[in-house]
Amino acid sequence: MTNERTVADIMSAPVVTVRPSDSVAQAAARMRERRVGSVVVVDGDERPIGILTERDMIRVAAAGTDASAAKVSEWMTPDPDTTAPGVEARAAFASLAEHGYRHIPVVDGGRLVGIVSMRDLMRIAMIQPAAAQAHEVPKGLEGVVVAETTVGDVRGLEGFYHYREYDAVELARTRPLEDVWQLMFDGRLPASVAEREAFAARVRPRRTLPDPVREVLPAIARAGESFVPLDALRTAVSHYAAALGFRPSHDIGHDELYDDALSTCAVVPTLITALWRLRRGLEPVEPRDDLGYAANYLYMMHGAEPRPEHAAAVEKYLISTIDHGFNASTFTARVITSTGADLGAAVVGAIGALSGPLHGGAPSRALQMLDEIGVPERAEAWLRAAVERGDRLMGFGHRVYKTDDPRSLMLREVAESLGGEKLELARHIEATAVRVLEELKPGRRLYTNVEFYAGIVMDAAGVPRELFTPTFAASRVIGWCTHVLEQAADNRLIRPSAQYVGPEPPVPVPAIA
Repeated sequence: MTNERTVADIMSAPVVTVRPSDSVAQAAARMRERRVGSVVVVDGDERPIGILTERDMIRVAAAGTDASAAKVSEWMTPDPDTTAPGVEARAAFASLAEHGYRHIPVVDGGRLVGIVSMRDLMRIAMIQPAAAQAHEVPKGLEGVVVAETTVGDVRGLEGFYHYREYDAVELARTRPLEDVWQLMFDGRLPASVAEREAFAARVRPRRTLPDPVREVLPAIARAGESFVPLDALRTAVSHYAAALGFRPSHDIGHDELYDDALSTCAVVPTLITALWRLRRGLEPVEPRDDLGYAANYLYMMHGAEPRPEHAAAVEKYLISTIDHGFNASTFTARVITSTGADLGAAVVGAIGALSGPLHGGAPSRALQMLDEIGVPERAEAWLRAAVERGDRLMGFGHRVYKTDDPRSLMLREVAESLGGEKLELARHIEATAVRVLEELKPGRRLYTNVEFYAGIVMDAAGVPRELFTPTFAASRVIGWCTHVLEQAADNRLIRPSAQYVGPEPPVPVPAIA
């Protein structure tokens, strides 16, 4: 622990600054040029009088304002909180966490001398984000560390998450899904095209449905009066694991479990699309070896090769949702694996956890909210009424992130590249919701989460709404299986305790009348 480190030890200097009379466009250009997430607004004496962040840039764009004409003074946060260089890093962290800030100027004698970010404090000062005391048991186990992992991490106060050691959003922007899949399973990215192709060659034949599974899918697809694709997938995965003879993880070695994991991840998109098509009275479409994961998924869904921009958009979404810490479904997969059960059981359990609307069902619900609002003119009244009723705004807020969800920021860019009527409405609703929440819920900062723009992206790319959550599962299964492999490699049965809060025992057992 490094309690003695001060802000001066970790702050960045010199600071990227702008004047209040500068245009927002000039400020944005400076941020891009210096690759920073904020600029400090200073007066003639270099005293900080405001701060302008990426979030403010989004507000400007959402409002349709001409950034070249808008002044920094009109959009900055005035009189920002500051810290001094001699303050201990722990105290600076507490201030940032309390207010939900990501950056705070460092001032000495009234003059700006540096800036410190939440990422600086979390990474360099190594301050533990969990504030709960060890003897407390918070509801939902929030902040409770239940295992060690090398798979990845979510740093909600920073607005950052990673796979292994790589920024997950950067991976989504720069690598195909198969590369990230190999990173998750093998712990490293392919270093050459040949290595990439070798991994893809192992995956391709596993996309095809085994005959025993193919034969039973029509019955699964027709079961029930209504068709819930995720429920059908859960049943199909269970049958797939049984048909291939998956054995308990406790009884097999890493190589066999790895093979089970690779096969399951490869076949899930085929199962999803086959079940969906069968329910609609269509024949399943066989996978194509020449298409990547996302393009093949869309091809099997519609029977036609997708437009490259649609495949690229869905691929970015899929990569961004492969893993996200010890979420409910991932934790479920690890708990089941800890019992020594087979990989199929762990994935089926994870799908069951994902089926809950608080975990995996929000993209379609966020899109439904856009449909209900309909036009920009209705946004404010609709949102005000929802907030005043205490309704949850679907697509806003996150259990972990206390700032912008980095997945939402990336998917907003993807949505903008695809365009469409829903995009303009979504941007207007986002800006209006932020303003309404600031007014009606002061001090409670809610930002869009991954589901808000995920629905826009998938809708534009041709994914039907009933397949939004199964599409989420088509990527998250890679994360689940990665955690299954890690749990099995150094296993201990997960057996937590509960705190009894009922009547004081023992009470005599009453006789029956």
